Amino acid sequence: MRVVVIGASGHIGSYLVPALVDGGHDVVTVSRGQREPYRRASVWNRVERVVADRAAEDAAGTFGKRIADLAADVVIDLICFEPESARQLAEALRGRVQHLLHCGTAWVHGPSVQVPTSEDAPRRPFGDYGVKKAAIEAYLLDEARRGQLPATILHPGHIVGPGWRPINPAGNLDLTVFARLAHGEEVLLPNLGMETLHHVHADDVARSFLAALEHRAASIGESFHVVSPAALTLRGYAESVAGWYGQQASLAFAPYDRWKETVDPDAARATWDHIAHSPNCSVAKAAARLDWRPIHTSLDSVYEAVAWLGARGDLPALD
Repeated sequence: MRVVVIGASGHIGSYLVPALVDGGHDVVTVSRGQREPYRRASVWNRVERVVADRAAEDAAGTFGKRIADLAADVVIDLICFEPESARQLAEALRGRVQHLLHCGTAWVHGPSVQVPTSEDAPRRPFGDYGVKKAAIEAYLLDEARRGQLPATILHPGHIVGPGWRPINPAGNLDLTVFARLAHGEEVLLPNLGMETLHHVHADDVARSFLAALEHRAASIGESFHVVSPAALTLRGYAESVAGWYGQQASLAFAPYDRWKETVDPDAARATWDHIAHSPNCSVAKAAARLDWRPIHTSLDSVYEAVAWLGARGDLPALD
């Protein structure tokens, strides 16, 4: 099959594109630049690469036609964040593709009621990102269920692996948190550290797209969580990271409103987004319908990322 991957220059693409090539597909990547992939670079010599500025072409109303004119059997969209962009692409692809796969987010749910959260849980999204992604999901699933466009939505958690800064045990991207745990220094966590994060390895995300392609009939018109086998509490996560360095975690706690005064505003906002969502999702539906199960645990995935950062000198090296 001819598969077009939009946004393939990112980390998911670095796993997904080689897997598609290995599977015998004719792969076309569409991205804003020609950044060289950091994994399996030789495979990319067998890939057709197209440069496109999605934002500019969306504004001009031409991006959807650009993708449709590539004559794909399958389109995988990894970087759609605006409902109007999703609508423009869908309208251009109607009757022209066998399958559209969209990368969503576990944040379409908003705060959890029962955990682990299943895909049929009511949507209560908040924040610009979650609200827009939920709107895109609703639109594409409606298109699929009315027979207008064969679409599938895959909802990853916090994507991580080599090449990433992981969401840390305080719920933001500050590498200092990992460094302090590595040195046995005190780390202040918000509230009681019992909110959750749900990571997923980029390799598992890539495999979920392949599974949805392979099980096309079962996946069209459906959404699926793509996360590790289990979420992490902030506290348990911090203790595990300290243990990787042979340390016992020295943790302190403060109510979020007091805690946020100890970090910069961007970190505080990121932490609030993560702890307010506290994702904890089930993968039972993907296992049953797509025969997809995560290979990597949350901690294994973060360990790989921390080891990569350590090898670069951005964090203390792991033995």
